[in-house]
Amino acid sequence: MKKIFLLIALLAATVQISAQLNVQMHHDFGNDIYGSELSNRPRWTATIENFTADKWGSTYFFVDGDFADNTLASVYAELARELRFWEAPIAIHVEYNGGLAGATGSYNDAYLAGAAWNWANKDFSRTFSVQAMYKYLANHPINKHSWQLTTVWGIHFAEGLCTFSGYADLWHDNSVNGSLVLSSEPQFWVNLWKLNGVDDDCKLSVGTEVEICNNLVWPTDGVNNRFYLIPTLAAKWTF
Repeated sequence: MKKIFLLIALLAATVQISAQLNVQMHHDFGNDIYGSELSNRPRWTATIENFTADKWGSTYFFVDGDFADNTLASVYAELARELRFWEAPIAIHVEYNGGLAGATGSYNDAYLAGAAWNWANKDFSRTFSVQAMYKYLANHPINKHSWQLTTVWGIHFAEGLCTFSGYADLWHDNSVNGSLVLSSEPQFWVNLWKLNGVDDDCKLSVGTEVEICNNLVWPTDGVNNRFYLIPTLAAKWTF
C-alpha cells in the first residue's frame, strides 16, 4: 500500500485554496443488472476529485476507492498536468493512471503524454477538451506502446441547477477483441444549493453516473471482451 499512500500524499499537496475539490459517493448497480456475471463488482465507490488552474496551466486528479464486504477492495487514481505558456488553446498534457486491487495486486500502470485542445465559453458554464496522447502501458504482456484519445466536457444549465459532465477515453490494446478499449462515464447532477430556500453554502449535489465501456470491465469469467452499461446513484459535496 505504500505506493497508494505516497500517491495520495502527492495529490493532496496540489490542493490550493482556489482549487475546485469535491467528494462523491456512488452506489453501483452492476451487480443488480448483470447478476452473477458481475458478482465480483463492488457496490460502493468513494471518489475524491480536484481541478486547480494556475498561470502555467492546470492540475487535475481523482482517486477512486471501491468497497466490497465492508473492506477497501481497490484504489485507482489518475493525475494529469497541463502546461501552457502561450495564448493558443493548445496545452502540453502529461498523465499517470494506476492503483492497487486486492484481487489482482495492482492495476496496469499507464503513463501518457501528448497535447490537449481546451475550450470554454465566457462564463465557463460550458467547457470542452480533446486530448491526443502516446500511452505507455508499463505492465502490458504483449505491447506496451499505445495511444489514447480523450474528450472531457462540462455543461451547467437551468441557471446552474443542473450539470452534465464526463469523459470518454478510447485507446489501443491488442490483447482485447478489436484491439480497442472504450471507457466513458457521463454524469448528471442536480445542484441543490441552487434551489429556492436552500442555503448557498450547502454544496450538495445528487445525481447519477453511467459507466459505458467495452473491453474494460472484468466479469467473473476473467475475460474483458464485452460491452457494459452500468449506472450509479450518487451524491457529491463540492468545497
